[in-house]
Amino acid sequence: MKPILLKNPKSPISEAYRTLRTNVQFSSVDKNLKVILVTSSGPSEGKTTTAVNLALSFAELNKKVLVIDCDLRKPTVHKRFNLSNQKGLTNLFVEDITFEETVQRINDNLYVLTSGILPPNPAEMLSSSKFKSFIENLRQSFDVIILDTPPVIAVTDAQVLSTISDGVILVVSSGQADKEAAKRAKELLESVRANIIGVVLNKVEINSRNKYGYYYYYGEAEGKK
Repeated sequence: MKPILLKNPKSPISEAYRTLRTNVQFSSVDKNLKVILVTSSGPSEGKTTTAVNLALSFAELNKKVLVIDCDLRKPTVHKRFNLSNQKGLTNLFVEDITFEETVQRINDNLYVLTSGILPPNPAEMLSSSKFKSFIENLRQSFDVIILDTPPVIAVTDAQVLSTISDGVILVVSSGQADKEAAKRAKELLESVRANIIGVVLNKVEINSRNKYGYYYYYGEAEGKK
């Protein structure tokens, strides 16, 4: 499904993502949040939707933004932008090709690195020193880097990547996510000292006069002050 900021940039939901962007910008005055990880407690909670629309909202500010699909098990970023996934992140580590040969440009400010071929050992690849160096090098070329990762409870990938990220956003789907699962996801991230900058509660049905159906809420994670 095409990102809402591309399909309908003036919609209330698009404005909600811009509010999310603003809150992210002001969530830390002492540290530049350049690498932002987006994850969820479980599947189908909207983490990829949040990641790609947040990236688009930053690109609107004339910032150079890169989205990396780090979900090397069930990647979907390429589908959101209708991109080829024949070459992507994993190809950089197993083939003799360059970043410039794999990254795809969406507009003047937004770039996407799809997952590429699915490896047999995603956690090992993402936790490697080579991957860490890769991200550190990208910091020099981009203003904002968004990492879309697998759900934190299912596998360790999000925990691993949170240690090289400046901030983590946990996406929770209202009416879908189990309360204990959401708490467990937060605990798993905190166990590796991830910097949880906020929680996005989405798919909240509105029964008032609002017609667009869903509300996106951003706030500090419980226990984070």
